[in-house]
Amino acid sequence: MKDFKSVEILIVEDNPNDAELIVRALKKQNLANDLYLAEDGEEALDFVYCRGKFAGHPCSGSLKVIFLDLKLPKVDGLEVLRELKSDISTKSIPIVIITSSKEDPDIKTAYDLGVNAYVVKPVSFEDFVNAIQKTSLFWLLVNEAPK
Repeated sequence: MKDFKSVEILIVEDNPNDAELIVRALKKQNLANDLYLAEDGEEALDFVYCRGKFAGHPCSGSLKVIFLDLKLPKVDGLEVLRELKSDISTKSIPIVIITSSKEDPDIKTAYDLGVNAYVVKPVSFEDFVNAIQKTSLFWLLVNEAPK
């Protein structure tokens, strides 16, 4: 059984190619040991709140960052963000939107809801990997989170 309590990175991404790129970028920096990949917003919320298929498992106790796509099936990224940032027990978890949307309303809404960073997915493979690596290094190694 996977020890979900040790997960430090939650990746919420429905596109398998983008998910694989994110995981590969993390592996290049040796940061992929403790991650969980959720394929939709509902699964992400279930993971964080230990419900659904995660009920009864100790999970998400050591999350250092959530990488969240906006356009997701079941529950979209902005709704996931809204729910997590409005809950006292989860609002301090850093959430980084990683999306292809450069739309001003999405960016403004995300910041209004409390997103910690908003990263637009670069088109080229090398730029994408570089952006993920820099973002990951900051949130996992540089940022000091509250205890």
